[in-house]
Amino acid sequence: MEKLIEQYRLHLCNERNVSPHTLRNYLSDLHQFHQFISERKWPVDSAGCVDVQKIDIQIVRAFLASLTAGRKKSSLGRKIASLKGFFRYLIMTRQLDDDPMVSIHSPKNEKPLPAFLSVDDVFQLLGAIKIKSVLDVRDRAVLEVFYSTGVRVSELVGINWGDVDFRLEIVRVTGKGSKERIVPIGEIALETLQDYAREQRKRRNVSCKGETAVFLNNRGTRITTRSIARIVEKHLKQAGIDIKMGPHGVRHSFATHLLNSGADLRSIQELLGHASLSTTQRYTHLNLDQLTAVYDKAHPRA
Repeated sequence: MEKLIEQYRLHLCNERNVSPHTLRNYLSDLHQFHQFISERKWPVDSAGCVDVQKIDIQIVRAFLASLTAGRKKSSLGRKIASLKGFFRYLIMTRQLDDDPMVSIHSPKNEKPLPAFLSVDDVFQLLGAIKIKSVLDVRDRAVLEVFYSTGVRVSELVGINWGDVDFRLEIVRVTGKGSKERIVPIGEIALETLQDYAREQRKRRNVSCKGETAVFLNNRGTRITTRSIARIVEKHLKQAGIDIKMGPHGVRHSFATHLLNSGADLRSIQELLGHASLSTTQRYTHLNLDQLTAVYDKAHPRA
């Protein structure tokens, strides 16, 4: 089975072109499943190896039952998706006759509204950054670009100087599945980038063009998504904003503020790089008063 998992890994990398994060999660789930059935020594072939042809729905259900205690439905759903994808691949490549996942359905996920900032919170957050060091210049640029573009945190850290067009006020980002898209960027965010570029040239002799990473850490290498999370947390605290929110909250705030200001959902979908409009809907927050006001204004019989 390990050889089949490795084949599937190559398929995900070379043909599906999944993100490193997705790849890591899928492989982790499959190795966990492999370990589960190996420890129980069923089903195995004459050589003592797991025989995928003998994996049936009862074995899958036993594995899923072992995971249910204290686990979120979204986590369980991902493991089911990982197994479904793996067994579909085996069927497609004619290495398996019957799919044991055919009658297994993912649980309905709870969909709590993610944390986000009000417009006043955003102004408070960005206005509270005091420039005392080059890291403060960087952090201000990070947060301004993040809020101005609404990109994913993985897209933010992946931006190179050659991706930023200061004249046209656009940024090229690479999203899920290595799909490129162009997003607009505001003047204030561009100004903070120019300030940051001047600091980089002066202190590190960085070229700030071409394939050079925009956002760097203390060691002069590309910043990580974990570092972005720390920057968001640090400056929320410094600004006195009592909201527990990760980097995704900035993206949610971007989408919500656009919708509240009259942008249509389809346009926001394009800006966020969502394949599905239903995903975009989860990124937006309208309260009842706003919905009522829109209804009163737009409906002919309101």
